[in-house]
Amino acid sequence: MAGAGAGSGDRLAIIAGGGLLPRHVAEAARAGGESPFVIALDRESDVDWNGFETVRLEVGDFAGITKTFVSRGIGRVVLSGGVRRRPDWRAIRPTIASLRKIPSVLRTLRAGGDDAVLKMVIGLIEASGARVIGVQDILPNLLATAGPLGRHAPDDAARRDITVAAAAATALGRLDVGQGAVAVGGRVVALEGPEGTDAMLARVAALKADGRISARRRGVLVKLCKPQQELRADLPSIGPATVENAHAAGLAGIALEAGRTLVLERDRVVATADRLGLFVTGLVREAERPEEWA
Repeated sequence: MAGAGAGSGDRLAIIAGGGLLPRHVAEAARAGGESPFVIALDRESDVDWNGFETVRLEVGDFAGITKTFVSRGIGRVVLSGGVRRRPDWRAIRPTIASLRKIPSVLRTLRAGGDDAVLKMVIGLIEASGARVIGVQDILPNLLATAGPLGRHAPDDAARRDITVAAAAATALGRLDVGQGAVAVGGRVVALEGPEGTDAMLARVAALKADGRISARRRGVLVKLCKPQQELRADLPSIGPATVENAHAAGLAGIALEAGRTLVLERDRVVATADRLGLFVTGLVREAERPEEWA
């Protein structure tokens, strides 16, 4: 893909939500010979885009996004970063081609889970003629690998907690609610909701401080793709702050789905985990027992 540019009709656009991931994607794409154009979502994208061609558009401004695709020769699109707000139906600016989809769009915004909304957004983008690709197509080295990433590995107690939390995360994902769960002492104590992983870990820390959860037992955080996950958007991810928050919650470590979870700033994640005595490990689903992980 090196050298794809504005005149080719296959230029890469990054639709950037919140967090550092969109900047990582843009920098890696540039290093690979791309000339990425950034569509920073207003009131969502919170990083400095100095040095990149950028336009700011509202969430739901599909007419503006499509116009940008045409004027900039965009053929490929990556959705990257978090989006805290669903667009109000009054703020949606459809294209002529997408007008007939508006009733289903409104139904999805009202009642659909995050994965349903992402699939709807991808469908609207691809109706404009651009092709949506996954972050992993630009940054394959961000994906978690199987086994421990640092010096520490889960012990028997942690492996039991991983089994329990993985089952809970799978069930939660099937409901299109979240991607993470925490288990302590063989029982589920927290499930990830719209507030995100860091807020869930803060809740676990508060429960331990209040004596609602045993402080003697450490526990684990497990993050998995939803069973029906749209792999081109919203892959589970962790970064150095996740490790620090897991430590603050008294956990023994973090287990991630290998090959389908993003590890941001991997060197810092490993160094932080090693320093704090936590494990970070990649899980692989057992082929003969798909409900189990190794």
